[in-house]
Amino acid sequence: MNSKKCARSVIAALLCGAVCLPALGQDKAKDAKAPNENDMMAMMMELMKPGENHKLLAQWVGSWTYSVKSWMNPDPNAPPMESTGSAVFREAMGGRFVINDHTGKMQMPGPDGKMTDMDFKGMGIDGYDNARKKFVFSWIDNMGTGIMKMEGDYDPSTKTFTYRGEEEMMPGIKTKVRVAVKITDKDHHTMEFYEDRGGTDFKVMQINYTRKS
Repeated sequence: MNSKKCARSVIAALLCGAVCLPALGQDKAKDAKAPNENDMMAMMMELMKPGENHKLLAQWVGSWTYSVKSWMNPDPNAPPMESTGSAVFREAMGGRFVINDHTGKMQMPGPDGKMTDMDFKGMGIDGYDNARKKFVFSWIDNMGTGIMKMEGDYDPSTKTFTYRGEEEMMPGIKTKVRVAVKITDKDHHTMEFYEDRGGTDFKVMQINYTRKS
């Protein structure tokens, strides 16, 4: 069996499992006709294609400057911490994903406990999962060792992406989070990050982006 035929068989087997297994054990499924290999391959090929939702993400491609306001102090009357940086967004995997690289400064407690500027680097991956019909997002940075994963939807009436997920900054302590990315125009967008605190969303960060090129 050559490699192409082998790959075709593997994909067909995987799709068959994904399509057929949920039907097992259901009496009404006895008469259902299982999709043949050609149908499953056609389905797979269609799901592989980037589409209109991927074009929505492509609007971010380019170089940007950004300004950050963060509310980390438990005192609600404390002023936000502020910082700035730059980001580059680029397409990957034939337009299926958009990767962004962020660099900047972030205030963190130093050895003496006082706030000091530290170099910040972060990387995110945006995509749209055709099979799950969800926008997906993951994030890593040099301030931690975990990978944040989120998924969400886009509201064309408000030009806003809304992602939801969960973070675990401390062992065993999980917090629900929400991210809203609002497109102002082709050269400006805003990201707001919220944490669930006792059933109420509390905004802990806002990032304003301005296009450089």
